[in-house]
Amino acid sequence: MIRIAIVEDEMKYQEQLIEFLRRFEREKGENIEIETYSDGDEFVENYRAQFDIILMDVQMRFMDGMSAAEEIRKMDSEVVIIFITNLAQYAIKGYAVDALDYVLKPISYFQFSERLHRAVDRMKKRDVQFITIKIKGGVQRFNIADIYFVESQGHNLIFSSKQGEFIASGTMKELENQLSSFHFFRGHKGYLINLEHVEGMNDSCAIVRGKELLVSRNKRKAFMEALSNYWGEVIK
Repeated sequence: MIRIAIVEDEMKYQEQLIEFLRRFEREKGENIEIETYSDGDEFVENYRAQFDIILMDVQMRFMDGMSAAEEIRKMDSEVVIIFITNLAQYAIKGYAVDALDYVLKPISYFQFSERLHRAVDRMKKRDVQFITIKIKGGVQRFNIADIYFVESQGHNLIFSSKQGEFIASGTMKELENQLSSFHFFRGHKGYLINLEHVEGMNDSCAIVRGKELLVSRNKRKAFMEALSNYWGEVIK
């Protein structure tokens, strides 16, 4: 399933893009789910990092495509963005928001299918897994491998990641269940640790990115076994 958003305020282009996507779907044997939006403001307001590819008109009322893309990038660094535009100079600005490509109006199917094929290839070659977390003011999509550890503080979860620290709502138990198949271990009620980023151990703590995280005495043996299995060697 490829999830694609069309963000376009001209109905004739919305309809044309849907028609082209269905043709591409038949020709390539893909399964495409499509959602349409008529303005960048509406799209950003409803964005939950739920798409693989965004087809974004540059010139729209209320919020233009470039501004919308800037807001999207704050929440989602991985979604593939293709700009739809009348003028090539607008598309050049797309590199600032890591846009993959652009399609010039009027749109031809050949031009469109070439760009879309490239986008689908890029999407499929990403050998990563993502998790989308509700944070204050919106959502954040994480590459799971980029999460170092998660700390429970009261009713909040503090994500320590490659992108920095983020505060999310939810319970540690729910998150533990979500990440159970991704080499995370709850060595203490207050910490969920990504074994990929464990640098070592001392008597009572796991060392993750230079920080000491307490491992409970009753979980130390299981933690060491899990870490040993992950590293592929016996830790003594």
